[in-house]
Amino acid sequence: MKNIVISGTGLYRPAHVITNAELVQAFNAYADLQNAEHAADIAAGTRAAIVHSSVEFIEKASGIKQRYVLEKEGVLDPARMRPRLAPRPDEQLSLMAEIAVAASQQALAAAGLQGGDIDGVLCAAANMQRAYPAMACEIQAAVGAGGYGFDMNVACSSATFAIEQAANAVKCGNARRVLVVNPEITSGHLEWRDRDCHFIFGDVCTAVIVEAEDTAVAPERWQVLGTRLVTQYSNSIRNNFGFLNRCEDTDPDARDKTFMQEGRKVFKEVVPMAAAHIDAHVRALGFEPRQVRRFWLHQANLSMNQLVLRKLVGQEVGDDLAPIILGEYANTASAGSIIAFHHHRADLKPGDVGVICSFGAGYSIGSVVVRRL
Repeated sequence: MKNIVISGTGLYRPAHVITNAELVQAFNAYADLQNAEHAADIAAGTRAAIVHSSVEFIEKASGIKQRYVLEKEGVLDPARMRPRLAPRPDEQLSLMAEIAVAASQQALAAAGLQGGDIDGVLCAAANMQRAYPAMACEIQAAVGAGGYGFDMNVACSSATFAIEQAANAVKCGNARRVLVVNPEITSGHLEWRDRDCHFIFGDVCTAVIVEAEDTAVAPERWQVLGTRLVTQYSNSIRNNFGFLNRCEDTDPDARDKTFMQEGRKVFKEVVPMAAAHIDAHVRALGFEPRQVRRFWLHQANLSMNQLVLRKLVGQEVGDDLAPIILGEYANTASAGSIIAFHHHRADLKPGDVGVICSFGAGYSIGSVVVRRL
């Protein structure tokens, strides 16, 4: 059986930043406009007033301090509260493919490869820009890769689920090297007008090269010791936007057509699931959780990650054991754990073992146990 390695990663980060202070100012202006427009209904008790947000509320609830976005002005416009993106003609590279190519080029350079060395492309993200042709096929053509490409969506676990598919493809001989890209334009599906979640997401794209160890030329390689996936159906995180909406004659701007979650329920249910999943996976590979040098966890909520780690190692943990990138990037859906791995692995030594783990809607949990070679 071939040893499989991650030989390169890449990261595209948008140029625009929205701080919590900017976001709160825009949201509160929106709230004031709405409350004034519906003042009679609010006074009659038939409509609830929109409560102001605050920087303190956001940071206490999530640990997020800012986020990167592809477009800023539309999000901060109290009369719009969503990105303002220009449509592109079919012959032009799509926005999702554009950021995927940028991240892919970094990953290829890190792995010492060219686009033509790739013969499998997996575009794995929480949302796809279109139904077809597959985003992966467009990205494949843009980077000059051969072989095949396909899209996959397991919400915030898309990246780790795709890494398993990539590793299996190389093990089976169906591909020599697979490019996994995670273009997460989360600003497009976030409900910026909802106080409970308006601060959660940011835009980004990550890329990972998966190949056999005996073909890898990169000086830095991470052996994939094992992957493990699980799903358990839950309605607690949901987005009802889809191609059948037009047939149902529903409002395309209705609240259920963007990101929704029951936050407290998700926290209560996912934390023990994620901790048990990681514990079982690590032990199945012959390690104790305390032997793991670093955990690169899904980046959704600071308290959630801290509690998962306390359950695993039985003590308070800091950024050295479980790096947090939430403060800078916010929740970036499936890309979060890969960003943490991309930024926080250089100090690990040969032989050190780490866990990349994501958890999200589904519920879905994916873990990848790696060892630095």
